[in-house]
Amino acid sequence: MRAGELTLLGGPQGLGKTTWALQMMRNMAAAGAAVSYFSFEHDEQTLLERLICIESGERDGVEGLKLRQVRQALEAVDVKADLASRLAKAPGGGDAVKAVAAWADGVGLHRSSGSTTSIDVIRASVEKAARAGDSPVVVVDYLQKVAVPDRDLGEADRVTLVVEGLKDLALQFEVPVLAIVAADREGIVAGKRLRVHHLRGSSALAYEADVVLLLNDKYDVVARHHLVYDVGNAERFRDWAVLSIEKNRTGLDRIDLEFRKRFDQGRFESIGQAVTEQLIDERVYVD
Repeated sequence: MRAGELTLLGGPQGLGKTTWALQMMRNMAAAGAAVSYFSFEHDEQTLLERLICIESGERDGVEGLKLRQVRQALEAVDVKADLASRLAKAPGGGDAVKAVAAWADGVGLHRSSGSTTSIDVIRASVEKAARAGDSPVVVVDYLQKVAVPDRDLGEADRVTLVVEGLKDLALQFEVPVLAIVAADREGIVAGKRLRVHHLRGSSALAYEADVVLLLNDKYDVVARHHLVYDVGNAERFRDWAVLSIEKNRTGLDRIDLEFRKRFDQGRFESIGQAVTEQLIDERVYVD
């Protein structure tokens, strides 16, 4: 994440784009960076549940907190203790809450609206933070939901305005911007690999972005022979997501990495690895 650059993160629905963005946000905040997170999809409690689980997973691995545990603790109306005390009996639970509290002051969670949260609103928030001395990393979840003044515009024109606005914001305030992007119907067909041209709305997404990251379910994008000749691979592949660096103006691209899903903990395992199997590539390899 570089100052002045726009990074886009795309992927099918339900594959963990928000999870990925929250995990990146947690890592940056824990390292001392200020973060402004504009959430059009989730309320503050949902984000807090996930952040506590991500923190617990980073500290305690698969033995860490599960989302259901944190949700039950937050919603327990008959318990007057604070959240750390409510989770104290779970391995590492109280420590995870305290760890989040240690970096939480650097995070601004904005409950955003598709009818009112425009580029101007996002810019005003970033400008306020910059005046206070905290130039934040900006995360927008997700780009197609950002409000535009003319609601009669078609989707392509709306998306063009938003992506250009986010790129201008990154350059104006010299901050990194990460925006989650939805895929179109063609790009979310099972057994087909999501590419940059499948991002929904406008070719400006590919042109304006400095970095494009794409998530795919590994089961959907491995070449067919890996499934045919070893049926046991099928279920194993479902546990992994492939993150592809499709574009990178200032570094390497065309790189495929895989990360294990730990969605019961609201996270991915943070240490990934290069994909060793042949992946579907419609340009040279289809079957």
